[in-house]
Amino acid sequence: MSDPLDLQGIKKAIPHRYPFLLVDRILELDPGERILGLKNVTAGEPFFAGHFPDFPVMPGVLIVEGLAQTGAVLMMREAGPGQLPFFGGIDKARFRRQVVPGDQLLLEVTVQQRRSGACRLRGVARVGQDVAVQADILAVVRPASPGAS
Repeated sequence: MSDPLDLQGIKKAIPHRYPFLLVDRILELDPGERILGLKNVTAGEPFFAGHFPDFPVMPGVLIVEGLAQTGAVLMMREAGPGQLPFFGGIDKARFRRQVVPGDQLLLEVTVQQRRSGACRLRGVARVGQDVAVQADILAVVRPASPGAS
């Protein structure tokens, strides 16, 4: 088990930045196997201005993105320099609970299958003990230069 990562450690691992960085802290990291991230959902999130002004709900697709970013931190621990993580696909996504300002979102991602440059991941986002979102994610790592292979 590796040491937890703060926001600066996450920024070193993946290229995402505000307002699209959707994981605040890594609480647990078992390299190559499992990662647990945390997203503090605040009323100041930019997406709440339009989703929805009178009833703020975090868009489910952004929760899935938070899971993918958490999985990317896990994958990038083993990737070489000049590599970037990309979303390759999503299956079996289920949205079970609304996520609202004030919630703490726990983002747990486990490796299901690994191949060269790609991983099948299972993600579960929870608020407390309640499952908010679950999805199977295909993540790939590719060269950062367009057109490079």
